[in-house]
Formats: sequence, C-alpha cells, structure tokens
Amino acid sequence: MFLDELIRKSLEEDIGTGDITTKYLDLEPVSSTAFIVAKAEGVLAGADIARAVFKMVDPELKITLYRKDGDKLQPKDEIMRLEGRPGSILQGERTALNFMQRLSGIATKTAMLAALIAKTDTKLLDTRKTTPMLRTLEKYAVRIGGGYNHRFGLFDMVLIKENHIRACGSITSAVQRIRNHNTTYKIEVEVTNMAELDEAFAAGVDRVMLDNMTTAQIKAAVKKYKKRMEFEVSGGITEENILAYAKTGVQYISSGALTHSYKSLDISLLFKE
Repeated sequence: MFLDELIRKSLEEDIGTGDITTKYLDLEPVSSTAFIVAKAEGVLAGADIARAVFKMVDPELKITLYRKDGDKLQPKDEIMRLEGRPGSILQGERTALNFMQRLSGIATKTAMLAALIAKTDTKLLDTRKTTPMLRTLEKYAVRIGGGYNHRFGLFDMVLIKENHIRACGSITSAVQRIRNHNTTYKIEVEVTNMAELDEAFAAGVDRVMLDNMTTAQIKAAVKKYKKRMEFEVSGGITEENILAYAKTGVQYISSGALTHSYKSLDISLLFKE
C-alpha cells in the first residue's frame, strides 16, 4: 500500500540505524502520556496519517484523536493523545508532525483562498506543482481545505501549454495532432492573449487557461466566448486579487501556491508533566 510504504520509508529516513538519543537515555518502559497540540489557527489535515506513523513505530501505543481532518483549529486545541512507551512516542514524533504540519499548512492556505471566493461560482484548483512522491497527500490536503483537484498527472487530461505549442508550431497544429488520435479526452489549451484565445476557440478546444492575463482581458474573453468554452485563470493568484479574478465570470482559478508556497501549521507534541 502506498501510504504504508511511504510511512515506513519516512521512519527509516529519520531513525536509520536507531534513535541513539532515546537509546542512551535509558528510559523506563513505563506508560507515558503525550498530547499533540495546535499552536496556531488553521485547518487540520493528516491526523490519521500521524496516527498511522505512531502505530507503525509501536502497535501497542494507545491513541485517541480529538480532532479530525477538516476541523478548524485554534491555539492550544488538543488534536491527539498518546499513551505508551515514551521511547516509541519520541521516535514517531518528528515524522508524524512533519506530515501533519505540512498537510495542515496546505489545507489552511486553501481554505483561506477558497473562503475569499465562496460567494462566487468559481472553483479553486490545485496544480501539479507538488512535492515529488507526495502528490496524493498534498492534493488530499487541498480537498480538505475546500479546494478542488486539477489533473493528477500527465495521464488524465490533455493540457496543451506554451512549450507544447512551440514544439508543434501553433495552437491549431497542436490541437489537430491530438484530434487525429480520436481521443475522448477534453482538451485544454493555455493562452496568453486574445489572438491565441481566438485561435483556440476556432480549433474547438473545451477549456482555455488564461495565463497571466489582466482582469480586463479576462472579462473580455469571457464576454466574447461565454457558454462556448470553459475558462480557467492561472498565474500570479494571491489573496489580494483572487476575488477580482473570480468576479470576471471564469469557472476555475488554479494556483500552484497551494502546494508550493504554503506555511506549515505550527503543531507540537508535549509530554504530560
């Protein structure tokens, strides 16, 4: 299973040949209690993954979850209670927190941006700008935060971008080459100006990605081809401008920042005194 193997390798990366600090402390094998606690406001993601990390370290640990993925967190909120051998808790601590902090950071950033456009009909999408081998988890965190997944990889959607167009010579040529294969996949094309938009429409594409275009240009594009194709906006999306883009009438806004420019949520593990 993907997740089990990922957790196993993550623990191997951290523990290696053994946790020498915990080993040389000669801790008594008595039961201790620890809590995972939020230290900042945000949206929780990765709680079950963190639990799985600790269970892989020590199946005998007793774990109680007080919060679930998607829950809003406030500072000092208790997320998880762990009871068992202190050495086991210490060995799983960093790996568990690494997963939870990063996924919660993605979910929190997504939730913040999604809330800004909640009163519009525009959906917030992620991209393929993810951490290698962690795409499944990061796209999961986007969904937890209220966003939507764009294509997962190169295999599930036709998206003709700038370099594809350059390799083929034109949008028209690129689209025709795809059509020659009689594929049933929808075709999306990246455009950067109105001339390229007109060419994409003439080629019969299903969706255009308006890349780094102004809101005035986007409004003109939507007005010209409203209900004839889908529109996606990409490039330079921030919390300051996302609502203005959504109000242009586009169906989608995609942002790579959801998975590459988030801030990990501050979450800690503390032993009970």
